[in-house]
Amino acid sequence: MEKKVLVAYASKYGATAEIAEKIAGVLREAGLTVDVVPANKVGNPASYAAVVLGSAVYIGQWRKEAVKFLKSNQKLLVERPVWIFSSGPSGKGDPLELVKGWRFPGKIRSVIETVKPVDIVVFHGSIDNEKMNAIERFMIKNVKAPPGDFRDWEAITAWAKKIAAELKK
Repeated sequence: MEKKVLVAYASKYGATAEIAEKIAGVLREAGLTVDVVPANKVGNPASYAAVVLGSAVYIGQWRKEAVKFLKSNQKLLVERPVWIFSSGPSGKGDPLELVKGWRFPGKIRSVIETVKPVDIVVFHGSIDNEKMNAIERFMIKNVKAPPGDFRDWEAITAWAKKIAAELKK
């Protein structure tokens, strides 16, 4: 099977989609064939040798389309290397520390443990108050998440390069 890679993502306002595109770009630079597709638009992922799945995080939860993709393709994902990323915390510092060690929603723990991803990371996210509705702005203010774009493109690129190196073996 050709090393064709699927980068599937779930993004509400586009920040996570941009992370997925960056990861795909790094994989392509490494010579891999990559498709970047919203998780709810992926057809049959059986033709992919590897999968990278990412989701925006809101109040500790993944977007429902990422959860649905993961659950509905669980048996297939067990058979190939999978990498998982979450995009969400804003602010300065280690994103994993900002989310107190949280790496994925508890409600998908059994699926994650079955799939056994090669790696799971949490990247800083981006909060744009102009794109949010009043309820979302209230929730963000309530959890004291600072607005702004905190994505660390160097960390994202480095992670994607690790994926590429693993797939090129």
